[in-house]
Amino acid sequence: MGRKGKMLEKEINSSYLDEKMTLKIYQPESFSPLYKYHICIMQDGNDYYQLGRVATFSDRLHDDAEIENTIFIGIHYKDRYDRLKKYHPSGEQYDAYTKFLMKEVIPLLDDTLPTYHMGGTRALMGDSLAGTLALMMAVKYPNTFGKVIIQSPLVDDVVLKAIEDATNLEALDIYHTIGTAETSVETTKGPGVDFLTPNRQLNKLLNQKGMTYYYKEIPDGEHTWKYWQKDMEDALKTIFGD
Repeated sequence: MGRKGKMLEKEINSSYLDEKMTLKIYQPESFSPLYKYHICIMQDGNDYYQLGRVATFSDRLHDDAEIENTIFIGIHYKDRYDRLKKYHPSGEQYDAYTKFLMKEVIPLLDDTLPTYHMGGTRALMGDSLAGTLALMMAVKYPNTFGKVIIQSPLVDDVVLKAIEDATNLEALDIYHTIGTAETSVETTKGPGVDFLTPNRQLNKLLNQKGMTYYYKEIPDGEHTWKYWQKDMEDALKTIFGD
């Protein structure tokens, strides 16, 4: 089945990362410069398109008027080590990557797409380590990114401390899922990482921050795209629902 929307690619020669980065931009079928659009920026972009089937969900949800007009933007990584360097709060390119998002990606999208230029209409979506980045960015820049979808984020002491110390998060809108079987996950950093316990700690902290917050534990959910894809429609409807 062909896609109804249109996939565009834009390249940024990032001065912060010192490399060429590709944005894959998916516009809905009814796209027109006369309308305004929400934007959803996804790290692990190719995975979200291929394994998460975001374009297919976008087609269906726009057709059924179940989400607001939304453009999806996918940004991908070179390999798992590159991903760790850029997405992990302690990664050596993390600061450069956040500057790339703030100072190169957002201005490009606002210049070339009919966006609202408002934090409440910009979302960050990510799974696992990409989810960590999405959450950390929104907590640091809540006026730029008002919406967040995090699927099984990697949560460590750095993340928990950042959330604990964060203020002024009332305007954020967060959708957060974790699978109950995510107790021993293989990661780039090592085997047997417990994702469930720290995600439950994160849930407690986020609940105290006064934001709009949706939390869901997926019964027997594992740290795989099978479960993230199954939840994609719910996630998109919750955050971009009409």
